Amino acid sequence: MKFYISTKHILATSSLFATEIAIAYFHFNHFIRGFLGDVLVILLIYYFIKIFIRNHVLKTAVSVLTFAYFVELLQLFKLAEKLNIHSEILLTILGSVFDWRDLVAYTLGFLLILLIEKIYIKNEDFKNISL
Repeated sequence: MKFYISTKHILATSSLFATEIAIAYFHFNHFIRGFLGDVLVILLIYYFIKIFIRNHVLKTAVSVLTFAYFVELLQLFKLAEKLNIHSEILLTILGSVFDWRDLVAYTLGFLLILLIEKIYIKNEDFKNISL
């Protein structure tokens, strides 16, 4: 694992973050807000990590997916409710309602990362980065 700053990942993260804000702000339909937003949040977290850490693609992607599953599991056990969290920002991050479709969305986001990286690595011929 190497620490560095990646401008291309800053651009990807910024674009995904702006997209997520637009989805939340403009209240798109349920599919876009509830499903596509969850797919994209996996990419957002992944590319944010990649700004600072050059690491194996699969390890990073699996770590992000595991984190997302863990957060969803906390929703199943109603952690936000048990901790009496009322902050809209924290509730948005932690979520408050378990939904198995979120797990599907996170998995699709994970697979999309692998697809994007496979195409990108093939075209750029990066050394020491493999799936």
